[in-house]
Parts: sequence; structure tokens; C-alpha cells
Amino acid sequence: MTQDEKIRLLKLLYQYRAMGFEYFKEYRPVQEANLSVLPNTLEELKEAMLNCHLCQLAKTRKKVVFGEGNAHAKILFIGEGPGASEDDTGRPFVGRAGELLTKMIENVLELSREDVYIANVVKCRPPENRVPTHEEVSSCKPYLMQQIRAISPKIIVALGSTAFHHLTGEYDTPITKIRGEVFEFEKAKLIPTYHPSYLLRNPSAKKEVYLDMLKIKRML
Repeated sequence: MTQDEKIRLLKLLYQYRAMGFEYFKEYRPVQEANLSVLPNTLEELKEAMLNCHLCQLAKTRKKVVFGEGNAHAKILFIGEGPGASEDDTGRPFVGRAGELLTKMIENVLELSREDVYIANVVKCRPPENRVPTHEEVSSCKPYLMQQIRAISPKIIVALGSTAFHHLTGEYDTPITKIRGEVFEFEKAKLIPTYHPSYLLRNPSAKKEVYLDMLKIKRML
């Protein structure tokens, strides 16, 4: 582990302690996961995930929400984690936030929902819709990274700070500071923007996301 990684981990542990967490069984760096042991195709990867019990979320989930859409999509949307509606159906973004995301895809990008791929950082619903812990993300991220490589999108849209922070390992920068910027990620361009659920609570931010979607449309 590098010195920068140690510093980020220490900051993260202080944040968790402030939230009331007192004990961690084990810290497992995500970058040490061996992706070569995971299936290469989406179908086989999904089958493996349906039987996943690597973290505590497996004990409370109803269904694994793997993701859906065009297996060769140019755009991959990645959110934080499933909510109640997603946990019931096994599909990502099907609640009110999902309806808003679908409208953005159709009305601004002028694509159908079936043209893109939609997934989450964690594939099982955190209880009470809380933010997933670092341990939960560490268990799920190898699957997500293999999912990204199988799809090989041109653009990845990180919906919200949780998705951006855990994808990049950059935990210090707020989403308000980097929303709409373009980052290099794997073989794709990564663009963070606000999560649709945030827009439901803060409708005035829709204009900023609209501008982000226009930027994405120009990059296709």
C-alpha cells in the first residue's frame, strides 16, 4: 500500500468513526482483487453474482441487481446501489429516480434506455438505503470492474459522489467541484454528475445535469 493510499484509508476510517462505526473485520484493498478469476462475459458474470455472499448485504437483499441494457453500449451509467424498488424487481433504476434517468436518456441524449447500460457500484440494497460501506464496495467492485471491461463503453457516467469516489479512489473532492469534468478511466471517459435522486430533492440542479448530458451527447 502506498503512502497516499494509507492517508486516504486513515481519512476514511476517521469518517466512519464519526458516523458511529467502531470495528472493521478486515481491510481488503480493491486493487488487489484478481479479476482474471472472474468470468469474462456478462451472462456468466451475472450468474456468479447471483450466488455472491461476500459481504453482509447478501443477508438482507431480496434480489441481486446486476444491471441491464445494451451489452455493447457506448454509455454506461453507474449509480450508488439498489433501492427498495430495485431490490424487489432485480432491475436497476426503476423507482422515481429511475424514471427521471430514463427521461434524461430519452429527451437529452435522444437514445432509448435499451441503448445504454445501467448498473450500480454495489449490486445488493444497503439496509435503509444507507451509503454502502468501503468493505461492501471492496467486495463488489471486482465484479463491477469486470462488468465495465466486458461492456467496454466509450463513456462512463458516475451518478453521484459515491459512484465517482469509489470508482476513482478520490474520496476528498465533493461532487459539486468535479461535476461535468472529463476523466480518463480504463479505456473510457468518466464524467461525474448528480444522482437522479439528488435532483428529485433539488430540482434547481437539473439545469447542470442537462448541460452534462449535452456534453456527453457531443462526445458520442
